[in-house]
Amino acid sequence: MFIDNLIEKIKEKNNPTVVGLDPKIDYVPNFIKEEMFEKYGANLKGAAEAILKFNKILIDSLYDIIPAVKPQLAYYEMYGIEGIKVFYETCRYAKEKGLICIADGKRNDIGPTAEAYSSAFLGKTKIDENIDEAVYDVDALTVNPYLGIDGIKPFVNDCAKYGKGIFVLVKTSNKSSGQIQDLLTHEGKSIYEKVAEYVNDWGANVIGKYGYSNVGAVVGATYPNQAKILRKILKNAYILVPGYGAQGGTARDVAHSFKSDGLGAIVNASRSIMCAYKDEQWKGIYTEDRFNEASRAEALRMKEDINQAISL
Repeated sequence: MFIDNLIEKIKEKNNPTVVGLDPKIDYVPNFIKEEMFEKYGANLKGAAEAILKFNKILIDSLYDIIPAVKPQLAYYEMYGIEGIKVFYETCRYAKEKGLICIADGKRNDIGPTAEAYSSAFLGKTKIDENIDEAVYDVDALTVNPYLGIDGIKPFVNDCAKYGKGIFVLVKTSNKSSGQIQDLLTHEGKSIYEKVAEYVNDWGANVIGKYGYSNVGAVVGATYPNQAKILRKILKNAYILVPGYGAQGGTARDVAHSFKSDGLGAIVNASRSIMCAYKDEQWKGIYTEDRFNEASRAEALRMKEDINQAISL
């Protein structure tokens, strides 16, 4: 099942991090862009092919040291059908390399529409009588709980049926998250606390051998005080932590999402790893044509940074 596989990858590589593959054509080194633009044209196809090559080189340089990748769908959708193909190929390539693949799509709807989303990412799509096929076939998906259990149940059902996972938005890393998530309910609890309680309920029947559920939570690194509260509420949920690095979250901040056993959370970084070759820290060491080495160096630095923080 998803959560057991994730934990085993984290233990195997001693690395509780995930690399967010959120590419823009601006992030791609010039030599790759020039090659693909010459071959396919300076158009959506050329941009998509450049991004795919960029992603594959990054995966080749990181797969032995990280447990998972998290491609954000919006960065592929903005390149149209060619971008969606790149999303599919990126997920497929990452899984071939033994990586867990978490699709960051924040999907949500009700009834048959929620079922359709879940079928596309976690389950299978029916083609004909007794014929169905997996589509994106990722290991896990981020989902939005705003519509309540109607919008979550189809995903939870597929988690149980296919051994997949979801991460439910609980306390997000953006500055305005408090406009809704911090509002107090009639019980005197914040909305994010209530959502965390629901996450416990939704995941109660899909708990793996390590005591964690296939239904996890998203809790931003930029809100460490809330993370302390949520870690106590989320008894069996793994926490996906965005906001480390470029968004300002530190290793000390993310440490609050872990349990005393060193498990319980996986921390995402996107731009700080993908664009490490542009960062002053690595720019003087790695030239643009060695961008992948800069990304690897930053991924290893992040690993050590977080491991040190959670061992204190």
